[in-house]
Amino acid sequence: MSYALRIVGLCPERGYLSMDDSLSTLADLMPKFTNLAAIAILLRGKCGLSKCITYYLVAMAVTDLVVIITAVILNRTVNMYFPLSVLSITPVCKLIFVLIYGSRDCSVWVTVMFTFDRHIAICCQKLKTTYCTERTAATVIGIVCAVSCMMNVPWYFIYKPSFAANGVPWLCEVNLILTREPPWIAYDWIHRILTPCFPFFLILLLNVFTVRHILAANRTRRRLLNNRNGDNHSDPETECRIKSIVLLLLISCCFILSWLLIFIKIIYLEIVKMPYFSGSNFKDPRFFLEESGYMLQLLSSCINPFIYVGTQKKIRDQLKSGLKYPLTLFVRLLK
Repeated sequence: MSYALRIVGLCPERGYLSMDDSLSTLADLMPKFTNLAAIAILLRGKCGLSKCITYYLVAMAVTDLVVIITAVILNRTVNMYFPLSVLSITPVCKLIFVLIYGSRDCSVWVTVMFTFDRHIAICCQKLKTTYCTERTAATVIGIVCAVSCMMNVPWYFIYKPSFAANGVPWLCEVNLILTREPPWIAYDWIHRILTPCFPFFLILLLNVFTVRHILAANRTRRRLLNNRNGDNHSDPETECRIKSIVLLLLISCCFILSWLLIFIKIIYLEIVKMPYFSGSNFKDPRFFLEESGYMLQLLSSCINPFIYVGTQKKIRDQLKSGLKYPLTLFVRLLK
């Protein structure tokens, strides 16, 4: 069975969405408005970041927000507490799956392109002036999101109704006959490679090259400063360069850690030739492993705004101003 069929807690043998027994619903406990706050703050353009970086951070916040809305709220929370609602009608259910896969892939590949953009900015000074621009960033983000959405359209046709009542099809069930067809097997392999295997290695490789380049440049600059001054002095440029890479490394490490369990599961099951587990036995280690992986993947969509706040002082200042504004307004009204 395809790994992606389980990414949202689908249980084909049951014919409905496994939500009551899924650990991934814990992601719904994370604040849902962190990405909205990050989007609002970044769009104001007062965070001291270039427009190129701002475009990528806003795109990541938007795609993460869509992941939370579709995968956590619409797919898990609403269906858990409001079963057989309008969202459970088969065409709507299938559309939600397409949105989940599409937004997830958009989030992954925007993170990849942000990592690539920062690699170019730091390691390729000649290419930096032409590539690291707001126009290029907007174009790259648009292409990535468009391709990610189109690549996930086939998911709409892999599901069939679980049952029909009064002529209305309900719920989504995997059409197992289609999953055995060679075109679908090929598509499934391409999908696994594109998300998350290739991005996983690409982000890891780009970060290794970027960090190595920064360390080498810092050593060279330190030697030059020592020869010129005769002793060690603080270097504002080096300190600024280190601070600028912290944001990139934290976002990249968050991505790698959040996808690590799912990546390990894909490799392990392919090696041992075991089917993808789709039961709900809490005593089975495979169930705990895969559900923990899904929970981390969904939680990663909530973490980036905290990284922005933790690494960027101006973003923290903007957030404090936003939190103080209602209180200030209330005091003014009282006066």
